[in-house]
Amino acid sequence: MRIAVVQDFLRSGGTERQSVLLANAFARAGHDTTLLTFRPGGPLARTVAADVPHRALQPFDLKADWFAPGLRRRLRALAPEIVLCMGRMANCYAGGMQAELPEAVVCATMRTGKPLPDRYLRSLQAVRHIVANSREARTNLIQAYFIDPGKISIIHNSLVFPTDPTDVIEGPPARARLREQWGAGPSTTVLLSVAMFRPEKNQRELIELAAGLPAGLDWQLWLAGEGPERAACAQLAAAKGLADRVKFPGFHANPKPLYFAADIAVHASASEALSNFLIEAQAHGLPAIAYEAQGIEECFIPGQTGWMIERGNRQAFRQELVRLCAALPQTRSRVADSARGHARCYFEPRRQMYAYLDLFSLLLRRPTDRERMMRPQ
Repeated sequence: MRIAVVQDFLRSGGTERQSVLLANAFARAGHDTTLLTFRPGGPLARTVAADVPHRALQPFDLKADWFAPGLRRRLRALAPEIVLCMGRMANCYAGGMQAELPEAVVCATMRTGKPLPDRYLRSLQAVRHIVANSREARTNLIQAYFIDPGKISIIHNSLVFPTDPTDVIEGPPARARLREQWGAGPSTTVLLSVAMFRPEKNQRELIELAAGLPAGLDWQLWLAGEGPERAACAQLAAAKGLADRVKFPGFHANPKPLYFAADIAVHASASEALSNFLIEAQAHGLPAIAYEAQGIEECFIPGQTGWMIERGNRQAFRQELVRLCAALPQTRSRVADSARGHARCYFEPRRQMYAYLDLFSLLLRRPTDRERMMRPQ
């Protein structure tokens, strides 16, 4: 198949990581795949595989996420059979892409809990198919936006950083080094959040939650990532007298060491469809506590490896944190094993890649990759 994955910019967010992961996987499976972005460069540009052409529409970075000069002309030249639109800006253009390429299958995606602009909604009606990354996202498309259920498929996010055998060797040393670097002692409970610093990711709420933890509890809160809200969060931590407890490790192209070093994943985002961070944390054995949002309970086993808290109920959030901090080592180990097993089963990259490729083949009315492999020679 000829596949074009379209994204506005390769910033360091979860959707962008999924875009690169899928483009690389499609090419590795033998498909002619192009990653098409509006803006050139970006923090994740270096993670695009060598055999995936990365084509940018802007001749140099104009810092305009919405500006896609020559998009239709480039698509006509590529002549893709499948166009997979990732992110808000690309999905706003999806309807126009379908009109330009009537023989192709343009797939929109629903990967957000934010309200959708009119242009996005028009695209959802115009495209041939929509991929939602959670059951709740699909339900929202049907109930809030009146999309035909028959044109929506559910494919969960893939693990971008799955665990592998080398983690058994590298994990403990990496954990000790990083904890020592940030001043966490052996008994310190490290609470971790990995996300871009945007208002909707709500890192400020995590600082407020941590500020109300019991005085005798030994904890640190690590807020990893970059973005426009980081400075304000650092100021809030300082104002709360928590500058020595709230740490800002910055953007990590590969955050595995952070997962190894932490003890509990915490999440307060107000806008989700399915949290990449929470499924990555589960894959590395971290129990999770998160405010309710779209798709959150699909990231873990509710009440066993993760706990969803009513939004704004700080008392319940803190009670769950204190309970996990006090848990016996064997209890934590049992939770960690369950979390790893759940994430590896439901979010395994090859499983998700084949879900996309099987869907594409179905929409193109062709045998799937797996069906072709099973045919007698």
